[in-house]
Amino acid sequence: MKVLVLGAGQLARMMALAGAPLNLHISAYDVNTGNTVHPLTHEILGKGLASAIESADIITAEFEHIAPDVLAQCQESGKFLPGAEAILTGGDRRIEKAVLDKAGVNNAPYHVINLREDYDAAISKLGLPLILKSALDGYDGKGQWRIKSAEDLEATWYSVEAFLAGADDRQCVIAETFIPFDREVSLIGVRGANGDTAMYPLTENIHTDGILSVSIAADDNHALQQQAELMFKAIADALDYVGVLAIEFFDVDGTLMVNEIAPRVHNSGHWTQQGAWVCQFENHLRAVCGLPLGDTTRVAPTAMINMVGHVNVPQEIMSDCHLHWYDKAPRPGRKIGHINVTAASREKLAEKLTKLGQSLDSTEFPAVKEAADRLRC
Repeated sequence: MKVLVLGAGQLARMMALAGAPLNLHISAYDVNTGNTVHPLTHEILGKGLASAIESADIITAEFEHIAPDVLAQCQESGKFLPGAEAILTGGDRRIEKAVLDKAGVNNAPYHVINLREDYDAAISKLGLPLILKSALDGYDGKGQWRIKSAEDLEATWYSVEAFLAGADDRQCVIAETFIPFDREVSLIGVRGANGDTAMYPLTENIHTDGILSVSIAADDNHALQQQAELMFKAIADALDYVGVLAIEFFDVDGTLMVNEIAPRVHNSGHWTQQGAWVCQFENHLRAVCGLPLGDTTRVAPTAMINMVGHVNVPQEIMSDCHLHWYDKAPRPGRKIGHINVTAASREKLAEKLTKLGQSLDSTEFPAVKEAADRLRC
């Protein structure tokens, strides 16, 4: 079976690696060049979207920031899963908020801002503090503003106004009530075309400057897991979703609140490559190709550490972990790979991360020690 992935980055690469044992042939459509490429070698396999669609049996996506006309053309083919609606939902916070409301899941109160009067109305309606997020193209902490007090109001508006003036006509800003949460957790789940679902254990996430640094899959909080799974099913059913869907939550004193969704395989699920019976990449392909879903059970406590920008990774660490390089040139803020660490117990995982932190530069890997400390709590 031939699967076309919209996007030619590391997620398409990892889908290709996971699909090969299933005899699935993965190609990637580079939305920037219009070329179809091999996800690993980037050899050009074809040119133009129409020919790429024609040669594929199934079309899916590795990211949500895709032009609407590309999504529409793929949708018209009848081959696209999870489909244009789901991808548009993940790429536009206005649509995402409407879907969350439709699904009846807990999320932060919000207000849409296009003009100054909308900004003033948001402040009046929601109060302070506020977090402002661009509706389109916001990820890894980009396109965000925080208003802590009334002293920030005018300066923030001037920044937002300048942003909107230089943006696409479809762009706007979403104001949300700032939620004082205890931690962020995420759920990676998968849904088949027949409505069957399978869920991975909740993952605790640690961010640095808005970019995910470490994800830890080591807890078994059944109450939180049940909350997360119920919300996953509500959202997935509302979208008639097929494939892997990631949901980021705020944990507020034991109550989960949806922060955002990602209609695709997700960075916080990379731990599943070594830490689960069947990884998220294989399960996504199983779902969109109509194959039975795989076992999502965690086989060992696992941590995933992002490699961001220019990093030095000594070979000595390879005896205790698995490295996944993306074959990408490093630059500040760019994810170029990740490290998966597994252990027989939570305590052993903390020990491994402590040892790893002694070999890695703490400025390049700022959250490894914190992750070890959290595991000891």
